[in-house]
Amino acid sequence: MLHLFPHSDETICGCAAALRSGSTSAIELVGRCLACIDEWDSSIQAWVSVDRDAARRTAHERDRELAQGHDRGPLHGIPVGIKDIFDVAGHVTAAGSEVWSAREPKTEDCPVVSRLRAAGAVILGKTVTTQFACFDPPMTRNPWNTKHTPGGSSSGSAAAVATGMCLAAIGSQTGGSITRPSTYCGIAGCKPSFGTVSLNGVVAVAEDLDHPGPMARCVTDLAILLSVIRDFPEETHGNSAAGLPPRIGRIHGLFDKLADDDACAAVAFAVETLSSAGAKIVDVDLPESFDSILEQHGIIMAVEAAQTHRDHFAADPDDYSPAVAGLIERGTATSRVDFSAALQHQQQLSQLVGNCFRDVDVLICPATTGTAPDLSTTGSPAMNSPWSYTGLPTVSFPTQCAANGLPLGVQLVGRIRNDSTLLDSAIWCESKIADVARKP
Repeated sequence: MLHLFPHSDETICGCAAALRSGSTSAIELVGRCLACIDEWDSSIQAWVSVDRDAARRTAHERDRELAQGHDRGPLHGIPVGIKDIFDVAGHVTAAGSEVWSAREPKTEDCPVVSRLRAAGAVILGKTVTTQFACFDPPMTRNPWNTKHTPGGSSSGSAAAVATGMCLAAIGSQTGGSITRPSTYCGIAGCKPSFGTVSLNGVVAVAEDLDHPGPMARCVTDLAILLSVIRDFPEETHGNSAAGLPPRIGRIHGLFDKLADDDACAAVAFAVETLSSAGAKIVDVDLPESFDSILEQHGIIMAVEAAQTHRDHFAADPDDYSPAVAGLIERGTATSRVDFSAALQHQQQLSQLVGNCFRDVDVLICPATTGTAPDLSTTGSPAMNSPWSYTGLPTVSFPTQCAANGLPLGVQLVGRIRNDSTLLDSAIWCESKIADVARKP
């Protein structure tokens, strides 16, 4: 049975403790995940490929290492899924394309995967992405209700984590492709600050918007994953400290305008709960130039996607699904003047948004415009694209289910390159909300 707030044996933290106490083993964790794949994946379709033999071999090796006193850290023996735009040795990187699925398997891991392996993670396989990590609905279904989308483009990663088919997964976000599927599937997601995680060996959508990031059952697990895959130490700002109530800025504008009643109620519930627990809540105004952010984001994404796929699309346009083709055609038709203006707007607004954190540690807003819609779409990224555009880090986690039984969540936003303060604040907030939500 699915639930929003995980038990300890469903988290990296809990399983890491069990591994070190001897109450479980890496091979048992892998076996449990493979059993969940056998149970769920025929209906959910979260995986492109699962390398069972390689996963078992790696798990046995991790168990031997622990027995010999070699502990690689909190990811030692933890089964992880990888979105199928990241290069994984021995696997094809198909990026959701039937044509690309006929390519040769990769011979090397991308940096994200190599860091996970070095930290002891067990790579189970590749999870489904929408085609070229864009908009066309995937084959994956939402495990809470298979008549609804899991979101995109990190569709398989979110569904796999939600159903216990892996303990964590790697996704990516250009618009809302980590936060939206995480929320629709009732798990936690982190879009790090822009440039924090390497894009080498990752199929590009838009070079000025792409963000790799982790997806897991709780925020503490996200922090563990990000500490492993990030490229460099971060700057630190603000007054928040781990375990203390944060100062939270409630933002309005387009977030209230475009979110439905359920999504707004999720934020209201979170704000009331966190305020009662000791957090300081203040209203924060967004810059005026924020009003055109979705339009400007769309321009950059379209133009850069057209640049990424220019040669292939010109040669074989029929290889592309309708929404991706439409995005590329829009980018091709956009003038250089409009693209340059969008890049300038992005740079200026990203600096202005920093002023929103003058008196707060994090901002709060809806994670999605509502619960997961039907299978004809992957849902609106309107709550998420602003943060992909400005590059600010975000963390989302579930709060409750709506009347239709589908998950809702909230999104916290942090200062640029200050992901740790954001994660500390999110851990505190998640724990307070979970405590209230678990009560009868």
